[in-house]
Amino acid sequence: MKYDYLIVGSGLFGSIFAYEANKKGKTCLVIDKRSHVGGNIYTQEVEGIHVHKYGAHIFHTSNKEVWDYIQQFAQFNRYTNSPIANYKGEIYNMPFNMNTFNKLWGVVTPEQAKEKIDEQIKESGITEPKNLEEQAISLVGKDIYEKLVKGYTQKQWGRPCNELPSFIIKRLPVRFTYDNNYFNDLYQGIPIGGYTQIIEKMLEGIDVKLNYDFFEHRKELEEIADKIVFTGMIDQYYDYCYGELEYRSLRFEEEILDTDNYQGNAVVNYNEYEVPYTRIIEHKHFEYGTQPKTVITKEYPASWHKGDEPYYPMNDEKNNALYEKYKALAQKEDKVIFGGRLGMYKYFDMHHVIEEALKCVKKEMISLRCKG
Repeated sequence: MKYDYLIVGSGLFGSIFAYEANKKGKTCLVIDKRSHVGGNIYTQEVEGIHVHKYGAHIFHTSNKEVWDYIQQFAQFNRYTNSPIANYKGEIYNMPFNMNTFNKLWGVVTPEQAKEKIDEQIKESGITEPKNLEEQAISLVGKDIYEKLVKGYTQKQWGRPCNELPSFIIKRLPVRFTYDNNYFNDLYQGIPIGGYTQIIEKMLEGIDVKLNYDFFEHRKELEEIADKIVFTGMIDQYYDYCYGELEYRSLRFEEEILDTDNYQGNAVVNYNEYEVPYTRIIEHKHFEYGTQPKTVITKEYPASWHKGDEPYYPMNDEKNNALYEKYKALAQKEDKVIFGGRLGMYKYFDMHHVIEEALKCVKKEMISLRCKG
């Protein structure tokens, strides 16, 4: 069978494209090299708990169109992301707010907190930050940097902060209110019943092939459809002809524990460098679970090597310049559309992916109408 679209990757971008194209009467084949649909938003039920298999995914947006769109596939709860940071057994609220400053210094008013931060910035004497460490201290002072930025950031990037470029941290959000809500968006929540159901509903009535790698079957697949929507790594698509783009990877250690509540919060960051993982997720708290057991996941950052799972594009100057070369190749294609984090080499949250996918499919359908 010849399809209108071959969609490589069943994550959010690919699935939205397939769903919208299918509604317009287009035939689609969705393939994925993994054994399940959903990409990195895949959730799996374990002990009655919906486990986020590839790291915590908390949906948030201020775009009403995006919020209304995703609501058609699942009902969302009122979950509010309020992570806490554990530094050598001391617990701090995130993002940095009056609760954090009270715990650090005993200050009570915003004026006292501002004075303390300003005093530490002045003491540092840093006027032109030469690296990430100096940049962070020039923004929030030494105490916040030492306890809540340094170790976590070094683990994330795999390098000391004084060897990382300053532009990685353009700003550090500081709030002078007693508000632990991490996001400022109008809408926020977790789908009741997990994320996988969303993708399954999008792909209803659409041909899907799992455990099917595009690169292993490339010749056959390139002939099976009029157009390809590719959500994998753009440099891999072009056989790394300009060299490899860099990514950061992650490793997850999942445990089922015989307790009903392990840490009292869905997300706990571990900010000291000596603890090898960056955070522990306790999944039941995303949906206010009351199950007798609990499931936790320790998240370890990892450097990426060819063949590893890529999670975050390294959007520094060198890699962005390299991506522009691949993007120039992509723009010459009339039968291939690149999308998603890996296809567009850009860090996207879920709401960004939905915006991009809807924009892309709309543009594609208009283009077809014009040609027709």
